[in-house]
Parts: sequence; C-alpha cells; structure tokens
Amino acid sequence: MTDETRLSFKEMCAKFEVTPRTLRYYEYIELLQPEREGRSRFYGPREIARMTLILRGRRFGFQLEDIRQWLLIYEKEGTEAQMRAWIEMADRQMEELAEQRAQLDEAMAELGALRDETARSLKG
Repeated sequence: MTDETRLSFKEMCAKFEVTPRTLRYYEYIELLQPEREGRSRFYGPREIARMTLILRGRRFGFQLEDIRQWLLIYEKEGTEAQMRAWIEMADRQMEELAEQRAQLDEAMAELGALRDETARSLKG
C-alpha cells in the first residue's frame, strides 16, 4: 500500500470533519482498525470506506451498534447478505423517522395554536 492511499490520524479527522475523540471511539468499539506503526495510526482504503459508511449511517439516524453489526455481515457473509441487511435496516429506520416526523408535526401544530391564542389574547 502506498502512502497516497493512507491517511494519518490527523488527516482522517480533517477529511471526515470528526474530532480526535470520535475517531478514537470508533476504533475503541472496533468500527475502525487502522494500521499501526509505532505510535502512529494510518487509515487505508478499507478504513476510509468504512468511515464513509459509518458517517452516512449516523446521518440517517442509525445507532453505532447497528452500523457495527451491518459492517460485520460484509466480513462474514459478503456483499449480498450485507445489502439484504441494509434494506431491512433502512426500512426500520424509515418507519422510525416517519414516526418522529409525525410527532414533530403534532408538536409544531400545538405550539402554533398556543402561540396564536396567546397573540390574540394580547390584542384583545
């Protein structure tokens, strides 16, 4: 592997806009496994791809443990099994997000109604 395909710890943090603490935590919970040379860590194409997937999963609201399990499926069962698991995870997450949106819509409607009622009482 050439140095061009590897990122240092600092470069990895900068590329993905994460804190050193976040990157160390992802290593601690075994989402990432950088190469070590003395005290230095280097992230190759595999770790860079995994970090991309981790952050995408977080953006969609997945828990880190769900992401970890999903990444393990690829290692143990391959791409097709991982894609099937992804579809199931995505379906569950979309249901969860729809429920959250309904709760937000309800809260916004209640807040708007209370705000309007309060504004009317000030004018009256």
